[in-house]
Amino acid sequence: MEQSTAVVFFTGFQLRDIWYLAEAAGRTLLISIISITVGSILGCVFGWMLYSSKWLGAMTLGLVLDAFRSVPLIIQLILFFNFFPIIGVPLDPFTAGTFVLTIYTAALVANVVRGGIEAVGIPMRRSSRSLGMSYWQDMRYVVWPIGLRAVFPAWVGVALGVMKDSSLVSVLGYVELLRASQILITRTQEPFIVLAVAGAFYFALSYPLSKFSARLEGKWQS
Repeated sequence: MEQSTAVVFFTGFQLRDIWYLAEAAGRTLLISIISITVGSILGCVFGWMLYSSKWLGAMTLGLVLDAFRSVPLIIQLILFFNFFPIIGVPLDPFTAGTFVLTIYTAALVANVVRGGIEAVGIPMRRSSRSLGMSYWQDMRYVVWPIGLRAVFPAWVGVALGVMKDSSLVSVLGYVELLRASQILITRTQEPFIVLAVAGAFYFALSYPLSKFSARLEGKWQS
């Protein structure tokens, strides 16, 4: 007598699934740290360039950065990921996602930095130059410390936004936190539990940055 073997397609949410989401959260953190760090450095350079050459910068670099800020990030990711195989340079999802997120971050930070430089009044800059400071000394000891403090909250907002926007890299097949959640939802059919755990991981990734920025702002104001 033959025995039928039942094939189980769906299983409930298990403890090992939390570890699976934790590994995916680690990949989200990795791509976010690289993109935010490199993008912020490039954004500082681009912001200074936009401020130093307002007309030329607006007509060249400004147009490029405006394109990255204006075009939806998901479109940028798909176009970039599919463009390089056409020219014979295939990229893996992590590399493509990191590159696009980095430039996207730089485009956002550039305007923030330019606003910070412009926040330093002309009389203060003239005073520093009258004390014998060179242009670079003025930038290093006067403009950057004052300007960056003024726009630090805006930078924190950009960083938190990029961390959440990193979920869009899932469209390229990169298994970060959101993509891992979708996989588990398909298998467990328990979206509420999966998304609640994923949300907790996103909070755990974002909260330290928010807390650190609040403490740093408090030290600056004291």
